[in-house]
Order: sequence, then structure tokens, then C-alpha cells
Amino acid sequence: MFDWDGTVMDSIARIVSCLEEAARLTGGLPTLSPEQLKQMIGLSLEKGFVLLYPDAPYSLFETWKAHYGQQFRDDNPTPHGFYPDVATTLDTLKNAHGKLLGVATGKSRIGLDRAMGETESQHFFAATRTADETSSKPDPLMINALLEELSINKEEAVMVGDTSHDMLLANNAGIDAIGITWGVHDAVTLSGYNPVAIVDTLPELLTLP
Repeated sequence: MFDWDGTVMDSIARIVSCLEEAARLTGGLPTLSPEQLKQMIGLSLEKGFVLLYPDAPYSLFETWKAHYGQQFRDDNPTPHGFYPDVATTLDTLKNAHGKLLGVATGKSRIGLDRAMGETESQHFFAATRTADETSSKPDPLMINALLEELSINKEEAVMVGDTSHDMLLANNAGIDAIGITWGVHDAVTLSGYNPVAIVDTLPELLTLP
């Protein structure tokens, strides 16, 4: 089970830029550093808003959400796409190694479907779950839903992600986790959640047992 943004999708810079502009357009929100804004990546927008702006009136959320969505869909010019080696690694895992692949993401269903369409990657994944269909990370509901749909035991599953949210999701669901170091959080942070492995490149997944 793969996280999306920051794990397979090189979208961190775009997300941060959109968050900056959404806050500016909304007004009444503090200016945060890119490093602070990155900490919400992987969460649902609602949970991310509360994390970033705990003292802001919640009444600003819908306006902020609308501005963020407009930025990410249409207005922000920051490029985004698959990281190098993602497509070939997913293909090898699925077709050569016989793995069932899934996605567990904080994105919305509309957002994930759009991203998968843009990358032509739907065929890699047997099942996907988004935060608006289940619950935001680190609630284990999306993992449990994927396991049930795919008839997979917890002992057979692993979550691959770049944030503490992904590692904690796996811990809460009772499955193994693999941390990747090219996204939001570094190896030291990820190792605090006891992943079974930490990799520096996606093809390293092919060498793991």
C-alpha cells in the first residue's frame, strides 16, 4: 500500500506553493514557513487545516479549502509528476513479483482519480482509498478497508510512505511499514515509528524480502 504525495508523486513543492497562496487569498491566517506547511502533507485537508492553524476560526476552513483546490487544479504553475523509476518499479512489483498494490492517501477521491489519470497509473493498483471515503491518517480505517477489499491478512501487508502520518497509520492498523527518504520526513524521524525498512530509492523495494 503506497502513500501518494511525496512517495510516488513529486508534488511537495506544488502542495506547499498552493498552501501558501490559499492562506494569502483566505486572509486571517498566519504566514507559515514551507517546512511548517509540509507537515500536513498526507493528511486530509480538514485535519491539515487544524494542524497548521490551530488558533484560526474554523469558519475559514471552507474558503481556504476552495482556494487550495482552485490553486492545485488550475492556477498553480508548479510542475508535478511521478518521481523517477516509479512506473517501472510499480510494474515490476505487480507483474514480475506478483504483488497486489494499493494506495492509501490523504487526497480526496476526485484528487486521486485526477492524479492517476494524469499519470496513467490506474492499472497498477488493485484498490485505493482516500481520506474523504474513510478517515484521515493516522486512523487505520483506510488500511482496514483495503485489507478487507483485497482479502489480505495484516501479516501480508505493508505501508510505504514518506511521513510520520504514514508510519503511524501502519502502526495503528497493525501492519508493517517501509519509510522512504525523498519525501517530507527524514530517516531519523521515520525510524521513530519502527518501520521494517527505510529506503533511499524506490527500486530498493525490489530487493526487500
